[in-house]
Amino acid sequence: MSEHSKIEWTEATWNPVRGCTKISPGCKHCYAETFAERFRGVHNHAYQDGFDPRLVPDKLSEPFRWAASKTVFVNSMSDLFQDVVPDEYVSTVSTVMLRADWHTYQVLTKRSERMCRLLSTELRDAGAARHIWWGVSVEDRKYGLPRIDHLRAAPARIRFLSIEPLLEDIGEIDLTGIHWVIVGGESGPGARPMKEAWVESIRRQCADAQVAFFFKQWGGVQKSKNGRLLNERTYDEMPLRQPVNPPPREHRLKLASTIAGMSDWWNAPPLVELATKSGEVIGSVK
Repeated sequence: MSEHSKIEWTEATWNPVRGCTKISPGCKHCYAETFAERFRGVHNHAYQDGFDPRLVPDKLSEPFRWAASKTVFVNSMSDLFQDVVPDEYVSTVSTVMLRADWHTYQVLTKRSERMCRLLSTELRDAGAARHIWWGVSVEDRKYGLPRIDHLRAAPARIRFLSIEPLLEDIGEIDLTGIHWVIVGGESGPGARPMKEAWVESIRRQCADAQVAFFFKQWGGVQKSKNGRLLNERTYDEMPLRQPVNPPPREHRLKLASTIAGMSDWWNAPPLVELATKSGEVIGSVK
């Protein structure tokens, strides 16, 4: 868990899952993969297995150790709803978010159909919670726009869109039931360009629908030079949070100990095994 995230729209990150697989054009230049693969083969490093998907049960209890309320991006280095993550593990992550309710959690996925199914079943309580926000990535018309319909169909209290990297003009969006929209361009080597007219169209639609609009960045090979000004100003709108004071340290540690038991269960091989997309086992959850 990182207490001081550099991601503009969050304060911290929490990764009870690491690694992912590519499923759409937005994944082409994945920043998380680029970072993780730098450490493949480095013994005892968190990413010694590169970006191979795997569960990290030892991270489950981390939110309880935070003494201050934070906005927390869940699985900034993965996707909670990818196929290799068992439903039961997703439910365990949900349990942590419900119990450590002094934080605000931001859960983002490209696997929108699975998220919708689980929010309608095992994750109903988490979907109804005001402090857990559920979002989908939207990069283009073909892959991104259908995810919005899946999100809207999910029984979630707070819904958001991460339109990053924005790869084309996505036209008019149905923002019914959406509470927050983040827009950003791709960054790093090989970054695909984003046009101002595409961004301005989304900003206008958000204003008309009274949806919070957050402009993250223009992106590019050197994103810091391009900045994040739009119309000569920054847009940092977010849904309203209801700050909750964290419980005393003793209570938080007691809660953490209950989750540690779940971590031990998931750490006991061979209860769960993760598989690559080819079907070959890449290791136990440990």
